[in-house]
Amino acid sequence: MSIQPHLTVDESQVSERVIVCGEPDRVNRIASLLQEAKPVAENREFRLFQGKYRNQPITICSTGIGAPSMIIALEELVQCGAKSIIRVGSAGALQKNVGLGDLIVAEGAIRDDGGSLAYVEPSYPACADFSLLLQIENYLRTQERPYHFGIIRSHDSFYHDDEAQLRQKWSKKGAIASDMETSALLTVGRLRGIRTACILNNVVLYQQDVKEGIGMYVDADKVMMDGERIAAKAALEALTYIRS
Repeated sequence: MSIQPHLTVDESQVSERVIVCGEPDRVNRIASLLQEAKPVAENREFRLFQGKYRNQPITICSTGIGAPSMIIALEELVQCGAKSIIRVGSAGALQKNVGLGDLIVAEGAIRDDGGSLAYVEPSYPACADFSLLLQIENYLRTQERPYHFGIIRSHDSFYHDDEAQLRQKWSKKGAIASDMETSALLTVGRLRGIRTACILNNVVLYQQDVKEGIGMYVDADKVMMDGERIAAKAALEALTYIRS
């Protein structure tokens, strides 16, 4: 068995069904929803747990921030046999009707990142797997939590000189939120022939200061932490009911 250089795991330690998230500590919170959860590896920004949900093996893996790190994790997870990957992450709203703790399900993503562009020209779409989207919505319909389906924008920097203008531009074009990893996941996942999807917890209101919003999330505001838990449950339910 071959040990992956960054995730430091082999195919015996990764299941076909995987949840990825940016923050390593979020791995622990999602793993608390599993049965028989146990850590299997940790290196740099990558922390992995393995467990079961509804008797199905599930892997949880952090990816750190941004497209390059996401792609490293995705490629090595695929090498280890992953077939369905859902990102459970956070986002900033691009529409005024998206509240804090609202859930955002990406039908597709604007590829405003550099990582996916290293693989294929920008005209190639970043689209989620329909069967995963369907299962995610089936679960969200049972919850008392606002959720939104739509297009999000994935980008490479919070601190771009023209970031406020870029957010306004994409808001006018109907994008509902922004993050830094989804377009890379959807694009490279499609190129590698696996199912991918993304469900995000909104942590910044549209036109709110990004630092202020993220600071509230780090301080574990209850509404947003509840949103993260429901997003994780939606991903677990979707992975459980999808055919391998």
